[in-house]
Amino acid sequence: MAAAFRTTTALSTILVLSLFVVVARSDPAPATPVPPSTACNGTTDPTFCRTVLPANGTNNLYTYGRFSVAKSLGNANKFLGLVNRYLARGGLSAGAVAALQDCQLLSGLNIDFLSSAGATLNTSSNSTLLDPQAEDVQTLLSAILTNQQTCADGLQAAASAWSVRNGLAVPMSNSTKLYSVSLSLFTRAWVPPAKHGKKPRGTTKPPHHGHGRGLFDATDDEMVRRMALEGAAAAVLVVGAVTVDQSGAGNYTTVGAAVAAAPSNLDGSLGYFVIHVAAGVYEENVVVPKHKKYVMMIGDGIGQSVITGNRSVVDGWTTFNSATFAVLGQGFVAVNMTFRNTAGPAKHQAVALRSNADLSTFYLCSVEAYQDTLYAHSLRQFYRACDIYGTVDYVFGNAAVVFQDCALYSRLPMQGQSNTVTAQGRTDPNQNTGTTIQGCTIAAAPDLAANTAFPVATYLGRPWKLYSRTVIMQSEEDALIDPAGWMPWDGDFALTTLFYAEYNNSGPGADTSRRVTWPGYHVLTSAADAGNFTVGNMLLGDFWLPETGVPFNSGLN
Repeated sequence: MAAAFRTTTALSTILVLSLFVVVARSDPAPATPVPPSTACNGTTDPTFCRTVLPANGTNNLYTYGRFSVAKSLGNANKFLGLVNRYLARGGLSAGAVAALQDCQLLSGLNIDFLSSAGATLNTSSNSTLLDPQAEDVQTLLSAILTNQQTCADGLQAAASAWSVRNGLAVPMSNSTKLYSVSLSLFTRAWVPPAKHGKKPRGTTKPPHHGHGRGLFDATDDEMVRRMALEGAAAAVLVVGAVTVDQSGAGNYTTVGAAVAAAPSNLDGSLGYFVIHVAAGVYEENVVVPKHKKYVMMIGDGIGQSVITGNRSVVDGWTTFNSATFAVLGQGFVAVNMTFRNTAGPAKHQAVALRSNADLSTFYLCSVEAYQDTLYAHSLRQFYRACDIYGTVDYVFGNAAVVFQDCALYSRLPMQGQSNTVTAQGRTDPNQNTGTTIQGCTIAAAPDLAANTAFPVATYLGRPWKLYSRTVIMQSEEDALIDPAGWMPWDGDFALTTLFYAEYNNSGPGADTSRRVTWPGYHVLTSAADAGNFTVGNMLLGDFWLPETGVPFNSGLN
């Protein structure tokens, strides 16, 4: 990743909710039989949709949705086969190979996600796909589009991959259209019109209203006493534990070796596999692969247990694969850790932490780099009481992610650069993704605060992709924030389709009177509107965060 509008009146709830999903309210009821051409009306690409659905016969939206997901799965397998054939051909540049390897991994994930989505749809009756099932499927279908876009972005960025890029252009475009149609049809059939079905309705478990009471919440005296008397397992289930210690006193001397020792495909209901990372600076690039699920990594504190690397785009890595620490395994939890990329501002994109793990959680962690520090790539993620340091687009990606009680520190960039805190990458109006920054502090890091050499403008964000969505609420915005608040990406790109909003912020940088006047920028005045972007609604966090032991606030502060 290289390198939004303002209304003067309060938004109605209808306006805010309409940004979650584009569906014509004149649609037939999902169970009503309709011809394929009618079913395609209201999708993102009706003309392409009509080439996908069977021309003969009349079915309902549920049937069409299942059909399109099955067709998408077949397409994903074919696309992966095409990527594999390019990789097997040989004679490609290093840049082309690196981009294709990202596509290979992401295409494999798409096959997994479509298989899971299809299984859910095929085993559920038309009327019982409720929370969290509807949210789960919509999350997977949203991530499939993100994965495909990441593949395309990587090939586009690799100048030496032009022949591969040209060869994959049509299959890539058709795949994206097909996945978008599948998401459209699913949304129209299964997602409640009001708001993506995000409001917990107790269909699986009772909502966990209010503040989470976490194992690691030192302000909870009762929990601290339980920890002292009964140990960590008193608050979270543990199925195994190992220690990483560079001195040799633990089970392993590297973090990567401990991750490799974790059980595969652990059932989260059984508990976590805990990796204790003793104090030390671990110079390694670590990947928690997709089959290493429900790993909990606990360090000795920020600045004490440090995983560090220096990969960058300038040195030949893709942005996606430049991460010092990357996690794909569902249910990952990190506590008291530092993830760092030391490539520096001159090396441009250089990721410290990338998460494309569903239900991943980071608590009391520090994420440190310059450009593209934290890649919240896809699926559902939660960050609590974390410190994040960077310069250009340093919180980016297309996850459904909430940052709560975090500190975001803008550092000193290269001369001529501006700082942008966020660059959200939503590409489709039906994706249930977006970035929420709640109860956080946005301030200058010490190097930027002490800078007198050249001026640096700092913005809350800019629209990386067409439907970029970011909400900053109940946060402290320091004086470093430019009065305009938000920065364009390229001319008028996305200025009418993005959704940027601020709600009840404070501090010298929070004055909205001189903000951009783009159609997609809003100052929210209603708690009901802002509530759509909380942990309880954006992430359905009441269903899964209590098991992590990490404290959280389900709603507004």
